[in-house]
Amino acid sequence: MLSIACFLMLFFFRDDPRVSAVQRGAIDGVAFATSLVLAPLDTWDRLSNVFQSRSSLQEEVRRLQQENRVLKGQSQRLASLLSENARYKALLNSARDIGDDLIAAQITSLSPDPARHIVMLDKGVNDGVAEGQPVLGAEGLIGQVTFSGNRNSRAVLITDSAHALPVQVNRSGLRAIAEGSGSIDRLVIRHFPATTDIRVGDLLVTSGLGGRFPHGYPVARVTEVI
Repeated sequence: MLSIACFLMLFFFRDDPRVSAVQRGAIDGVAFATSLVLAPLDTWDRLSNVFQSRSSLQEEVRRLQQENRVLKGQSQRLASLLSENARYKALLNSARDIGDDLIAAQITSLSPDPARHIVMLDKGVNDGVAEGQPVLGAEGLIGQVTFSGNRNSRAVLITDSAHALPVQVNRSGLRAIAEGSGSIDRLVIRHFPATTDIRVGDLLVTSGLGGRFPHGYPVARVTEVI
């Protein structure tokens, strides 16, 4: 009731100079009180904006870090593909280089010992065949000449259990030794760490180490990693 009476007095006596002074004081008091009430709210709004901005920046940083990881992965994959492509081109050039030196031959007989993968060929010294020469099939290296007569020669296949040759993964350049398994369609690579970069589908080619085979002849494809 007191406050109502005060407001009524201010209303009815608004032309009185004393009342005007009271009005000004009241307005100043209300403004000051309002500023005190709103100050914490204004501070909270500013802090909220700061926290929101920081949260947005953190989210943007996480997004950019994720994009960076994706781009790095794509870059590494591209580098791997470019390297593999270069090796395929080298293989193609090697095939062209040896094209004129190929001697067509046929297998005339197989070793009677099933544990040995040895074959006889119908070409010999008279045809230009020499001991140590690689024997190529339709898809790549299949063996090596171990003896050459005048008109016939003998070769051991790379699948023979006593045979081994240095190879490398065409995709990555990783070097290893491929051993004959005794099975006519399978080679084995042993003794490499579990973290070795070798995958199903990788092409193995001769590495050229040891001087027994020229570099780059296709040997086999990886069918299983154990």
